[in-house]
Amino acid sequence: MLYDKDIREPLFSFLEETYGKTRIIEEKIMGDSRADVVMVTEDSLYGIEIKSDADTYVRLSGQVKDYNRFFDYNYIAVGTTHAMHIEEHVPDFWGIITVDEVDGKPDFYILRRPKENDGVKCEDKLSLLWRPELQHIVYRNLKHKYENLSKKEVIRRICDQMSYDDIRKEMSTELFERDYNTILDEINSFRAKNNEKPRRRKKISKKSSVTVTPGGRKLKKPNLRVSHVVKTKKSSKKK
Repeated sequence: MLYDKDIREPLFSFLEETYGKTRIIEEKIMGDSRADVVMVTEDSLYGIEIKSDADTYVRLSGQVKDYNRFFDYNYIAVGTTHAMHIEEHVPDFWGIITVDEVDGKPDFYILRRPKENDGVKCEDKLSLLWRPELQHIVYRNLKHKYENLSKKEVIRRICDQMSYDDIRKEMSTELFERDYNTILDEINSFRAKNNEKPRRRKKISKKSSVTVTPGGRKLKKPNLRVSHVVKTKKSSKKK
C-alpha cells in the first residue's frame, strides 16, 4: 500500500520528465479547500489532488469544485485501490494519473490527460498571487498603476483590462520568480508606501494541526510545507 508521503517526491520527478520546466508548490489554500500540489508551467497552472490507497472520497466533490475555480488544468493522482473507479468521481476534463507499487517504488502512468478547464475564474486564480506580485503585473501591462487600491480591486482591474492568455503567462512569470525568503520584506515595503502596518512573520507551532485561512476558516490539515522546485529541463511531450 502506498501512502501520500510515498507518492509526493516521486510524483514531482515524474511531472518534471513529462512537462519539462515546472515549479511545484505544495499545500496551497484555494477557497474552502487546499490543493495538494500546484504545478506551474510557462503559461498554465495545474492543480493536482493526491488520493493514496489510504484515502477516501469523502471530501472530493467539494475539492473538485474549488480546483475548477482556480486552475487551468487539473489532475488526480490515485493509488491502485482507486484506479478502477476514479473516473466516476472527477469531471471528464480532469486528467488521471495512476500510481502502482513496482519493486517497492511508485510507478506512474497517465491514464487520461487533462483538457483545459473552461470554468476557471480569473479573479480566483489571480488571488493566489500576493499583492506586490499583482503590482508587478500592473506595472508591466496597465496604463494606470493602482498602487492605492485593495488587492481585490487590483485583481478586478487586471481581469477587465488584460486578455486571459496574457494573464496566464504573467502569473506563471510571477510564480517562477517568487522568492519565499524575501517576499515578506517586499510585502511590508509595499504596505509602508501605502501607510499600512507591516505584517509580522507568523509563528507556527509544530504541534498545531489547524491552519487558519485569510478569511478566518479553519482547515484541519498538517502544517504547510512549500517545495520550491524549478526544473528547467525541456521535454518534447505536450501537455
